[in-house]
Amino acid sequence: MKTTIYILLISLTVVACSSPKNIPETSFPTQELSVENNDSCEYDLVVFDPRFETFLVTQPYPKEFYSNEYYRNWNQRYCVEWNIRHSNPIRYGDFYETQIPYDSTTDYGLDFNYKLYQYFQFIDKEYGIVLIRRRGR
Repeated sequence: MKTTIYILLISLTVVACSSPKNIPETSFPTQELSVENNDSCEYDLVVFDPRFETFLVTQPYPKEFYSNEYYRNWNQRYCVEWNIRHSNPIRYGDFYETQIPYDSTTDYGLDFNYKLYQYFQFIDKEYGIVLIRRRGR
């Protein structure tokens, strides 16, 4: 169980980010530089448990079933609880080896938020670890 959760969870593997503009090495401007807000980053979640990919493709609903905001709200709650358990290994054990630095103000995109949300569902179903008790379950 311990070896399957070497997640590097939300190491937020930055797959692609636009690179900064080339600045000549010989002269540095003394005026303020303007930053363009067209930085497009893609985030990817790397889960080292081989059963997760199977779990992910067998979900009955497509990722568009819920909104990105829905996934963001639940991910924020799950990550807070996960990090509480990570910071207290004496009480919760060593299952939560990696802290999840999830920032609710960052737009990770629907794909990432869906995958992270499904990871928490996977932990619930495969390992029986309920991070947050939800109504109707």
